[in-house]
This record gives sequence, structure tokens and C-alpha cells, in this order.
Amino acid sequence: MAFRQKMQSTPPLILIIGPTAVGKTELAIQLAEKLNGEIISADSRLFYRGMDIGTAKPSHEDLARVPHYLIDIVNPDETLSLAVFQEKAKDIIADIHGRGKLPFLVGGTGQYIRAVTEGWTPHEVTADEQLRAELEKKDKEWLHARLKIIDPESAAKIDARNVRRTVRALEVILTTGRKFSEQRGQVESPYQLITIGLTRPRPELYQRVDERIDLMFANGLIDEVKQLLENGYSPSLPSMSALGYRECVSVVKGILTEEQAKVEMRRVTRTFVRRQANWFKESDPKIKWFQVKDGVIKETENYIRQLIDF
Repeated sequence: MAFRQKMQSTPPLILIIGPTAVGKTELAIQLAEKLNGEIISADSRLFYRGMDIGTAKPSHEDLARVPHYLIDIVNPDETLSLAVFQEKAKDIIADIHGRGKLPFLVGGTGQYIRAVTEGWTPHEVTADEQLRAELEKKDKEWLHARLKIIDPESAAKIDARNVRRTVRALEVILTTGRKFSEQRGQVESPYQLITIGLTRPRPELYQRVDERIDLMFANGLIDEVKQLLENGYSPSLPSMSALGYRECVSVVKGILTEEQAKVEMRRVTRTFVRRQANWFKESDPKIKWFQVKDGVIKETENYIRQLIDF
């Protein structure tokens, strides 16, 4: 069942966005099943092999229901730049269109989504190794506080725990004299964007976060982290700064108890949820927001069918 665009010359791309734990994965899979779609992950945490439980990676059963892309594509000690992700995603979307299917770009990492949908031109500033080395001597609190002073918009969107990203932002600013947030070249989107935002009442979302964290520990998150460490992956790797992994490293080292780690994970995840809201605002007229409740699958399916013929 191939799609036909309604009065559009540009190919469609369905975006499924929303905060962590809101329910993006299941909704995207069900919509893709109903609408002959395939899913491209725009969640940077899902790139890494061997990091499954702590990233809430879709299960093998879910991955088998619908083709998924850009999951398990690098090892934890490798990096996937924004530019490389952008090119990979564009090629996959073109391939899906070429087979008459509907691409779904799904995730909570705003910069990766916008790099694809808004045609961002990634920064081409050559790394200043001396400057970077000086910045990397500072602790993450100092770095993020400095960024907040000179580029508050970037600071609002970059997690303070993401030292690599904070250092890069400061490096670009100090090298060029321009704010990091002002240097993203963009062009008109090459796609007919249909953006579906998912939301839940904040108390309900926080409860889901808490339940997810408890389930991660029950499913063996500590053992997953132990295995990563035994495989030689350093706790200082950028990939290991993903929510939950740093806390579990502290458990393995005897610095935190499991209960203390859970408390800290709840705290940082709530902060992350609030930060995600800076990327996609409920006031944005380009986003059609749906509250996740009974009937949301049918509501979102009908909304897509209004814009694309099948």
C-alpha cells in the first residue's frame, strides 16, 4: 500500500516527538504498521551497541514488527557526529520513499531531528586542540555555567552532563566570536513535515519515568553496566554519560547504593524532561499535539490520513 501525497510536490516525513517515557516508541510502531511505514530513530542514546536496558531500547520483538534504522550502529567508544547522522538519515528516508513506504522519524534528541528536517549545516570550525584541552580541565558545572553566561539559548538546550557537547559549543563560540545558537545554517525543509507531538500530564509522566527506572534495575541494568566496564569501555566516554549509566557506575564502584542511584536517576531524568521542552514547545503551530490516552492511535492515524492519500 503506497501513499499518494495530497497536493504536495515534496515527499512526506512523519515526526513523532515528545519527552522521554511519554510513549513515542509504541505509538510509532503501531502507526507504521497501519500506514506501511518504517522507523528512523533520532534518539542519540540508541546508537550504541550493548547499551540496551538503560536507554529503553525497543525490544527485539518490537524491532521485528517494523523495520528500524540507526539503532545499534556504533560501539560505545565511537562517536557519531551530527553531520554523519544527518547524511545517514537523509539516505534512509530517500530509500524508504523510493520503495513507496512512509518514513517515521522518531525521538527525543531535538538537534538530531532538526538537523534532518531543517537542513542544518553542522559547524565546520576546525578543532582547536589547545583550547579544547584547557576547557576539558574544567568540571562540567563550570563549563555549563560559562556557556549559560555567553549563550543562554544553547545552555538551555544542552544537558550539563553532556560535557563533550558543552565543550564543543564553547570552542565554537570562542573560536568564531559568535554564539553557538546563531551558527546553524538552515534551508527550507525538503520534506512535507507532519509533526506529531505527544504529551501527558507532568505527574503521570514522572510516574512513568519512576516505573521505567525500577524496571531497568529489575531487568539487569547494573549487570549491563558491569559488562560494559568489563569490555573495556571507560566511564568517562560520552556514551556513558547517558541517563542512568553514570549512576550505575557509581553503584558498581560502591559509591552509591542501588536506591541512591534510583533517586539520582529520577532527579536527572526530570531535569532532562524539562530540557526537552525547550526544543519542541507546545505553542509551536507546526506541531500537532496529542495527549496520550485511549484512542490516541486512531486520532493520530486519522490526522496523517487527512494529509496523505493511501
